Amino acid sequence: MHNPFETREIWFLTGSQGLYGPETLEQVAAQSREIAETLDAASDIPVRIVWKPVLTDRDAIRERALAANADPACVGVITWMHTFSPAKMWIQGLDALATPLLHLHTQANVELPWSTIDMDFMNLNQAAHGDREFGYIATRLGVDRKTVVGHASDETVQLKIGRWARAATGWAEMHSLKLARFGDNMRGVAVTEGDKTEAELRLGVSVNTWGVNDLVAVVDAVDDRDVDALVAEYEELYDVVPELRRGGERHESLRYGARQELGLRRFLEDGGFGAFTTNFEDLGGLRELPGLAVQRLMADGYGFGAEGDWKTAILVRVAAVMGYGLPGGASLMEDYTYDMTPGSEKILGAHMLEVSPTLTTGRPSLEIHPLGIGDREDPVRLKFMADAGPAVVVALSDMRERFRLVANVVEVVEPDEELPKLPVACAVWEPQPDFATSAECWLTAGAAHHTVMTTAVDLEVWEDLATIADIELAIIEESTTVRSFAQELRTHQVFHRLAQGF
Repeated sequence: MHNPFETREIWFLTGSQGLYGPETLEQVAAQSREIAETLDAASDIPVRIVWKPVLTDRDAIRERALAANADPACVGVITWMHTFSPAKMWIQGLDALATPLLHLHTQANVELPWSTIDMDFMNLNQAAHGDREFGYIATRLGVDRKTVVGHASDETVQLKIGRWARAATGWAEMHSLKLARFGDNMRGVAVTEGDKTEAELRLGVSVNTWGVNDLVAVVDAVDDRDVDALVAEYEELYDVVPELRRGGERHESLRYGARQELGLRRFLEDGGFGAFTTNFEDLGGLRELPGLAVQRLMADGYGFGAEGDWKTAILVRVAAVMGYGLPGGASLMEDYTYDMTPGSEKILGAHMLEVSPTLTTGRPSLEIHPLGIGDREDPVRLKFMADAGPAVVVALSDMRERFRLVANVVEVVEPDEELPKLPVACAVWEPQPDFATSAECWLTAGAAHHTVMTTAVDLEVWEDLATIADIELAIIEESTTVRSFAQELRTHQVFHRLAQGF
């Protein structure tokens, strides 16, 4: 996966006014540039921070907002009112701004120079009330934004801005994302359905369908020499079971798995797709349901949804982009079965074949086993156990008039015993606040059974993304109760329906 941050930037906009004279404005410019440079140098902020000249009048502010909207490299703007910037001059600019906004409430100095403070200092350093003026007008206009308070040199401030920058990049990625569905969704299943037109309108994602045999033609045309090279790579990276190795009785199955990966990768690259779906009920001329190929493509940052579930494919791609460069990964996941032992309940998550190896730092085993569905040859797949540690499980559901994100904070744990007969990769986790509350809230929310599990980005990033996208987010975490969660859903329903108008 290429670095999704290297071609993108965030503009740093500083507000002031001409009242204080040119000498003060020169100081404002110099100090705001220092703040921008401090943020740009912060390791926790993955996107380049670009300083822009100080804004002191209505027309310049509106022009800067329109320029941010028009620049494909600009994924967000950070505003800071260094002095007192009368907020009426920001009305047209904020109304025109369609780019994610972060309001940084900071100031140039960390400590007050108590013994030397005079009116020159007071006139220059007025963010304490200048930002409150800005906050008022942004709230009055109903502008969705993230607010971060503290000095720009503070690591906590930089971390919060960095999380928002990842979410803003995820939002930009959605608006350039093309998703290829190979066939339709699984027959008779409700949750994998959804409104693809609304998805493009509200999320920016282009979701379209190709016949699976369009893919088959590309898979069948893969050069044998390329297959040879990829099989050698498999044997270097994974513990390949003897029957799949060169000379093994099922080596041809591994070669076909490699052929599928090369064909899928070529199809996606040629079409500019960042995500895709497959369906075991619609395999056309494919000899195997893609397993290994899908796992490796997810590891490279492609979004994927099983059984035609394009909504989950979007989440997997966005999670991979937002988490780029961080430890951990993102994968399609499914709550499969439970351990309901009182006091130590756990969820065993897996899928038929497709769990991304980014969830483990271990060396996966490359194996072949019967699948039992799909009426095709036995597929090859990577088998491993997800690393223990914190994670977030997120689902996207179509609620008729809107999309709903549901996020559950979880802790991935080691299984109580080995799983020698389970032929797929899996994860075991304990959900917050507890198993029963988590499951009841999940069901009450109508959240999907397919999810993205991310061990790279935390809940705050998803909250920032939901704010930017103006999409409902229902959170299940340590403080959640069934009663409070149900009430929040009712409140969300009223709010989002009213917000959409008639």
